Amino acid sequence: METGFTAAFISAFVTFFVVIDPPGVMPIFASLTDGTPKAYGRKMAVRSVIIGATILGFFGLFGTAFLGALGISLDAFRAAGGVMLFIIALEMVFEKRTERRDERTEKFQEDHDDLDDISVFPLGIPLIAGPGAIASIMLLTAQNAGNSIAIAGVWAAASVTILMCFVLFLAAAPLMALIGKTIAASITRVLGVILAALAAQFIFDAIKATFL
Repeated sequence: METGFTAAFISAFVTFFVVIDPPGVMPIFASLTDGTPKAYGRKMAVRSVIIGATILGFFGLFGTAFLGALGISLDAFRAAGGVMLFIIALEMVFEKRTERRDERTEKFQEDHDDLDDISVFPLGIPLIAGPGAIASIMLLTAQNAGNSIAIAGVWAAASVTILMCFVLFLAAAPLMALIGKTIAASITRVLGVILAALAAQFIFDAIKATFL
């Protein structure tokens, strides 16, 4: 039985939401744009989501063909993607990912002026369109190949997640003042546990398809 739009959307949305982690990316945006004009923040928010969406769209459309050209099977990619997502999940649970993001942000701020273009790096890449998000959209589109309804659900889920990033970017300053870093860190840990389960399922599916 083919996957319907709703089932594909829910599965993909959970995956994208956890991997991209809009609540976790928001504090980074707030830190990078702190003390800058509102117009600058809006401009960076628009540019970053366009860049992130373009990169994910490219890999979503041409990722399967790229794998085929390299002679990589879907099951192999599913297993590798599952392992990579599981590592990201562990880093989220133990706050290693947050620490790395903070270090990247601090280094960027030390090396650049406040009004440098931050839309490409680090916002567009790797915070929005990072390795986990790229692997996820390639995996989900390949997994539903031939099912246009399910593919539409995957694209809708990716679009909604990126739109959430955009909304949170625009509301970053007041939201951070409201929820604080402690709650944001707690949300990231919970999302890490969910991502670990999703990653394990990817690996189990690959093993099942290969050996059973």
